[in-house]
Amino acid sequence: MELIMKRPRIHREGRNLIIGTVLLLFFINVPVFLYFPHWLLGITLAVTAMLLVFVTYFFRNPVRVLEIDDPNFIIAPADGRVVVVEPTEEDEYFHERKLQVSIFMSPFNVHANWYPIEGTVMVSEHQKGRHKGAWLPKSSTENERSLVVIETPSKVQIAVRQIAGAMARRIVTYAKPGHQIHRNTHLGFIKLGSRVDMYLPLDTEMFVEVGEHVRGNETIIGRLSDKEI
Repeated sequence: MELIMKRPRIHREGRNLIIGTVLLLFFINVPVFLYFPHWLLGITLAVTAMLLVFVTYFFRNPVRVLEIDDPNFIIAPADGRVVVVEPTEEDEYFHERKLQVSIFMSPFNVHANWYPIEGTVMVSEHQKGRHKGAWLPKSSTENERSLVVIETPSKVQIAVRQIAGAMARRIVTYAKPGHQIHRNTHLGFIKLGSRVDMYLPLDTEMFVEVGEHVRGNETIIGRLSDKEI
């Protein structure tokens, strides 16, 4: 396994917002410069500069190219902290017990999502819902979310669920049914705090535990059993 890192870029989902933020800051600071004391301009410049830095930082898009020759490995689809690793009933698509792995993304994590494994997209659907805290267990079934089901070349299906949080108001999903997907490509993007769930076969060998921090398209979180392959 080899990970190739490149210079971070700005994610395409944030370009319009960053341009809008720059324009907003311009229209705030110019009147302050023209009509108010200079000490107030110093304050507004500092505050608005911090806002621009945060928006730009939030939409950073690190290019991580993972070279791996084992199709059994499941790679973390998102940056964040593992909050769930346990068997659970998946009632939205599989209607059977699966191994749930959940990653909570804070507003300071990279919010791009990657495909965790290669295969074919079988399902990609969006469902409206509430905006509870993404760390809560019920957020998996009650919050706004998108479900993507991937079938590996050996006909094993896993599911990835993007979940909106208390602040996240937009989920972007690039997956379309029938797409042939590969590692090192983006599944989508979630804005502000959020969560990504995965549903795997029960006999998946896990390499992470609750509380661990993982990096999208970098951390190997598990391995499908040989009989699944």
